[in-house]
Amino acid sequence: MKARVTVTLKSGILDPQGKAIEGALKSLGVDGVASVRQGKVFDIELADTDKAKAEAALKAAADKLLANTVIENYRVEVLS
Repeated sequence: MKARVTVTLKSGILDPQGKAIEGALKSLGVDGVASVRQGKVFDIELADTDKAKAEAALKAAADKLLANTVIENYRVEVLS
């Protein structure tokens, strides 16, 4: 079973990397960029075939390891 955990900064948290990317895009001539927020994506393969169990395990992993829940949000998607 494949899954994806996407971690992003909560709104209101400063994102210096996003600002740097925004500036770089503008210097490359990419028009219309209003703002950029960066995050991280974890593609995970699981041996488990029970979707509910897999989702629960990934949420626990995100809470404990993959995301700093004080400043970050995460989304778990079970893909197959």
